[in-house]
Amino acid sequence: MSTEACHPLSNPVNTCETRRKTYERLIQCRTGRHAFVGEYFSSFVPLGDPSCPCGEPFQTREHVIASCPTYESKRDIPRSASDLVVTDLLGTEKGIEALIEFLNETDAFKKLNRANPNRTDLQLPLPSE
Repeated sequence: MSTEACHPLSNPVNTCETRRKTYERLIQCRTGRHAFVGEYFSSFVPLGDPSCPCGEPFQTREHVIASCPTYESKRDIPRSASDLVVTDLLGTEKGIEALIEFLNETDAFKKLNRANPNRTDLQLPLPSE
């Protein structure tokens, strides 16, 4: 997949080959808002589990990109653009291109069931009555 012609602020449907779902995850990751990680859940869904499926007690986008063992086999992708400096990956063209490839190759930042990360439907616990 070529992302060379894709500006990070452009519409992926019209101007580049980035899939819509990947583009959505990219924007969520870049802005830090509504990214499906524990950091988001702790702020907006207090009943959600903020831990990472790998066992890290508080999942952040930095953890997912730079150190989560779940994605270690694909870590060479973002590392090719930066020494895993998250601001470089989120804010430079080379970093964004690497991040798009990383997202295409992984399920990072997808909406997952927090109790069972292999399921893609989000089921949050109901409040206690």
